[in-house]
Amino acid sequence: MASVSSSSHLNKTVRQQYMSLPQGQKCQVTYIWIDGTGETLRNKTRTLDTEPKSIEEIPEWNFDGSSTYQAEGSNSDMYLIPVCMFRDPINLDPNKLVLCEVLKYNRLPAETNHRASCNKVMEKVKEHRIWFGMEQEYTLLGTDGHPFCWPPNGFPAPQGPYYCGVGANSAYGRDIVECHYKACLYAGIKIYGTNAEVMPSQWEYQVGPCEGIEMGDHLWVSRFLLHRVCEDFGVVATLDPKPMKGNWNGTGCHTNVSTKEMREEGGLQYIEKAIDKLGKKHPEHIRVYDPHEGKDNIRRLTGLHETSSIHDFSAGVANRGASIRIPRQVGQEKKGYFEDRRPAANCDPYAVTKAIAITCLLEEEEKGAK
Repeated sequence: MASVSSSSHLNKTVRQQYMSLPQGQKCQVTYIWIDGTGETLRNKTRTLDTEPKSIEEIPEWNFDGSSTYQAEGSNSDMYLIPVCMFRDPINLDPNKLVLCEVLKYNRLPAETNHRASCNKVMEKVKEHRIWFGMEQEYTLLGTDGHPFCWPPNGFPAPQGPYYCGVGANSAYGRDIVECHYKACLYAGIKIYGTNAEVMPSQWEYQVGPCEGIEMGDHLWVSRFLLHRVCEDFGVVATLDPKPMKGNWNGTGCHTNVSTKEMREEGGLQYIEKAIDKLGKKHPEHIRVYDPHEGKDNIRRLTGLHETSSIHDFSAGVANRGASIRIPRQVGQEKKGYFEDRRPAANCDPYAVTKAIAITCLLEEEEKGAK
């Protein structure tokens, strides 16, 4: 039996008795933000007198940054700036989830607030109508850190039957996956789909297509809901890029990219130009594709298990062992999108999409303006 949290054994019938109580005109708003690790999400809830109809109706708030690795105790107040609002699938309508940027005492962006600079870049490239779709892989663990449903003192059968698998001996934790999917749909997140991945207890869902800054907003809130659903089931979702050593697949966040020019007839030439630019900036991208400047991804990008080597850049049609994959359909139709397979599962989508937009769309323009 997998190790699950004690909280998940609490009486849910008793809980529902309270959750179904009327709340009048009041609205619970859960503020969500990225803490000082750049990976972990925090949240707290307050009451508003009425249901907010737009993000502008949600007030700024604050929190103790010394308890989230974001400030010293002697100057610990940090600002929460609401930027994106969703329906709340946990507490239901009229309650809301609100993603926030974090500002320091001087109202400058906190060190792990990559949204602020990403948003400036997306404004500069908005004429290109850049779309992103990110494939968020994750692994389910028991509270003891062992993969969910794996034998306590051993390993499951080798990889092979698990990818898109069905059946109790192939799909571990599907209840969590399906609850998370429905929660995202209710919230208004642009979730595209989901599937079981190559390693047992490893899953993936996709978010997108999203334009510009919307990509990071929707992916971060989808991650919050993933952790929140797992909390209810008493298990842990890890975004570690290589949770199990040995002959097991790592965990990535493949990023699909398309501009207006790439989607039009003859768009393949723009895809190829973008790939050429990305190749020239490979080391710089690797440094922003995980929160530790490539130290996480080096365990995953080995050249094995459907990855390219972290030290080399490559591209190819339908090649899942390349840094950049051009889907076969795109190669045939000569337009569409490309897939950057290098970002790690624990990447910051703001940092990833910002880097891609700068390399593919801005650097050449800035050189020409000099």
